[in-house]
Amino acid sequence: MGKAIYLITGVMASGKSTVAELLASKLGKGVHLRGDVFRRMIVSGREEMSAEPSEKAVKQLYLRYRLAANAAKAYYDNDISVVLQDNYYGAGLTYMIEQLKDYPVQVVVLCPKVEVVKEREKTRGKVGYSGFTVENLYAEFLRETPKIGFWLDTSEQSPEQSVDNILLHFGSIN
Repeated sequence: MGKAIYLITGVMASGKSTVAELLASKLGKGVHLRGDVFRRMIVSGREEMSAEPSEKAVKQLYLRYRLAANAAKAYYDNDISVVLQDNYYGAGLTYMIEQLKDYPVQVVVLCPKVEVVKEREKTRGKVGYSGFTVENLYAEFLRETPKIGFWLDTSEQSPEQSVDNILLHFGSIN
């Protein structure tokens, strides 16, 4: 299995964290890098993203993206495959691909049906949809995000099945 950087995105509650963790565990040497960790490191002065984000929030978002890309490159350069997971919406996905342009990036977009996302949001231990609805963010995500990479409808799949599909798609398993 070849070394790679798997870039996983999707709307909140699409299963990114679960799938990314499981995927990293299936790689010979793999790390699950959560882009959101860089957001949480800002302990004072953090600006949260919203439906109408401030200029400072957008600046912090792209800082988070750059830090995550640099960490992914450092792991990769030390012979560790990376599963990099975050909310890369619209131009954010293009930006991340540009940040990683000299590396083998496998883009995975998790896109379960909106009804499934709504149900998952109800049952998970955190609230991601604050200030906007699942339907609105989902529609905007589909409209604005470039149609690149492997788009996977995980509505009727277990996380294990999703990971198997990802590995099969990229030729990482026989």
